[in-house]
Amino acid sequence: MSGHVPWNSVHLIADLTGCEGLCDAGLIETVLRKAAAAAGATVLDVKLHGFGEGQGVTGVALLAESHISIHSWPEEDFAAVDIFVCGSRCDPHAALNVIVDGLRAQSSQAQIVRRGVRGHCS
Repeated sequence: MSGHVPWNSVHLIADLTGCEGLCDAGLIETVLRKAAAAAGATVLDVKLHGFGEGQGVTGVALLAESHISIHSWPEEDFAAVDIFVCGSRCDPHAALNVIVDGLRAQSSQAQIVRRGVRGHCS
């Protein structure tokens, strides 16, 4: 990434409810990787931390274009997801659709935050 963040940088913030598999780190890694691919983003690495049997998972997919993160609370069937991408070629909505489907979320609420200054990502 260059030193400038473009106006077309998008930070999609979503709350997912009625989810399944929220304590399954393997499933969550797969979902994050598929979400990045659907968005047209390049995965650099995926880091996850499970909090133990039946507990949540927190994780991030580091992208050349920024990141996708998730924090899960299986006891509430709830996940908080951030999808931050720069460049007009990345589609955060496509990533969210994959995450919603992969976690079998019954509902999702999302908001978009536009971020950055004039410039471009490399």
